[in-house]
Amino acid sequence: MKLLRTLSTRSLVLVVVAAAVLGGAGATIAIASGGSGPVPAQKPLAQAIHDGLAAPEPEGISARITFTNRLFPSAALEGRVGSALMSGASGRLWARNDGRGRLELQSTAGDVQIVWSPAEITIYDASSNTVYRSNLPASKAEHQEKAPLSLAKIEDFLSQLGGHATVSGAKPSNVAGREAYTVSASPKDSAGLLDSVQVAWDAVHGVPLRAAIYARGSSKPVLALEATDISFGQVPTSNVEIAPPAGAKTVKLPTPSNQTHKGRREPRGADSKDRRESAAAGFPVSAPASLLGLKRTGIHVLGGTGAKTALVVYGEGLGAIVVAEQKAGEKTAQLNALPQVPLAGATGHELSTPLGTILEWRRGGVMFLLAGSVPAATADAAANALR
Repeated sequence: MKLLRTLSTRSLVLVVVAAAVLGGAGATIAIASGGSGPVPAQKPLAQAIHDGLAAPEPEGISARITFTNRLFPSAALEGRVGSALMSGASGRLWARNDGRGRLELQSTAGDVQIVWSPAEITIYDASSNTVYRSNLPASKAEHQEKAPLSLAKIEDFLSQLGGHATVSGAKPSNVAGREAYTVSASPKDSAGLLDSVQVAWDAVHGVPLRAAIYARGSSKPVLALEATDISFGQVPTSNVEIAPPAGAKTVKLPTPSNQTHKGRREPRGADSKDRRESAAAGFPVSAPASLLGLKRTGIHVLGGTGAKTALVVYGEGLGAIVVAEQKAGEKTAQLNALPQVPLAGATGHELSTPLGTILEWRRGGVMFLLAGSVPAATADAAANALR
């Protein structure tokens, strides 16, 4: 979240896309086809990105937006979830160049307000009358002006990205009546359920206009946030200083850290690793050397003096499966509202989406949470293999 303290207004728009997606799903981003109207001149992708980043920042942004969410199956949501973040909505967005802004999503399921400043982000969900607040970490570079990336650095980045994804050129298009460039990227890794990611930005101002994610086998985006009408100019502070209702329930979220933590890879000759991790966790950790043919690539114990969580990783890249294990207690189950699935010796609660599956179950006094960009059948088989 350090970026929220240093990004320009146009970059913050894209960060809010991520916030909306995370609030609704726990993770990602993508696109759809452009509208009719004038289009900009053809440019190499690196040049189009460079020009967008170097464009003068507008004083503010006002836009009508549409948020599409096909991530969750209706059977999983029926009678359980009514948030606009989960079902999709239309709304408005306002952003100022002083680091403040607001995204408003409106639907019959209940409105959502996301308000941010350099110091805090607040999400109000009317469907549950709940406010989620998180302080943002201070940034030493808060008042520093950053020069745009050079064309050479952008070309070098695209060259490296080409080793992992197939990236299109900058396609001249028109989005929300604005001349724009659209680019899509598809992972070369055939594992996982992600098909492609697409982004479009204003050719003059460099402001993101559309972002979307596609799952394999689907011609429609699973998630998308796009502007349908946009204007540039001063935004009154009253548009971005909306307070939630006084009687709303407040949930305080942890402050994101400026630090980056690298996970430890599985060391060679780790025959006694399981015993050491089980001792550190305080419960028997289930961590076979392989799971459904995927080699165990990492195992860690997280937490301080209180309850600990063992995190086990199988495989790499988009096809990896991550398993979190914790000593079961009365309050450890998190997904009880989701549909039940029968497992060997247990009953699980499962959220299956076009981009992946999350599965939770208890067995032998341990709570398991498995996640991966895999179909539900694969997640169920992995859970049954963790005996």
